[in-house]
Amino acid sequence: MTAVDRDRRVRWVAGSAVALALLFAGVATVASARDDGPDHAADHAAAAAPRTPAVDSADAGFARDMAVHHQQAVEMSFIVRDRTRDEDVRRLAYDIANTQANQRGMLLGWLDLWELPKAAAGQEPMGWMTAAGHEGHTMEGMEGMEGTDGMAGMEDGTGTGYRAHDGSLMPGMATRTELNRLRGMSGQQAEILYLQLMTDHHKGGVDMARGCARLCTVKVEKRLAQGMVEAQRSELDMMARMLAARGAKPRS
Repeated sequence: MTAVDRDRRVRWVAGSAVALALLFAGVATVASARDDGPDHAADHAAAAAPRTPAVDSADAGFARDMAVHHQQAVEMSFIVRDRTRDEDVRRLAYDIANTQANQRGMLLGWLDLWELPKAAAGQEPMGWMTAAGHEGHTMEGMEGMEGTDGMAGMEDGTGTGYRAHDGSLMPGMATRTELNRLRGMSGQQAEILYLQLMTDHHKGGVDMARGCARLCTVKVEKRLAQGMVEAQRSELDMMARMLAARGAKPRS
């Protein structure tokens, strides 16, 4: 089995795991919302109340932040799809766009189910990771990113250790400048920058998902977060090999 075949198998397995997680999430949602009859309505209401996350909970914070994080991954993937003819890069971009768009829909659906806002006033991005006692993200992979000067000037006073800049709202997110550079490239140049940007993006996303796997209380959300960790770590390994094949490497 060739390396490309192994990568395709990994993506298929990861995609299947995500699909199963989304299926189970939908089943759980329907089951929790079903009314067994008037005699049980009060029991259902009482049982459901403790399972509804608060607006400032890790569950809600992760759903809001990861939905935004995922949206940019989808955007970058559509950009590179139109900038290269390389089938491996186009296939990876399609897989990432498809998977993360589906996951984003699930996250936003949970917020609707919980009757919580998709953008909470006064809630800083990533604040849920420190408010609930998480030690915070590692900033792995952030050194040397364009416009960041490493970690210099990253503190925002909220304890998250990150300050939004040039459209980059959370660790790993590309800046507007970087997205414009990607739009202006084609061929192997676009492939390399996309793989580098998506590597940074996945590193930030993995750290967020680990935080939810540790702090979230909704079991199906914790399972989805753990699935994100496993799938994106696999894709990080694959992207490192793809960069090496193009004579490049991750930016950090």
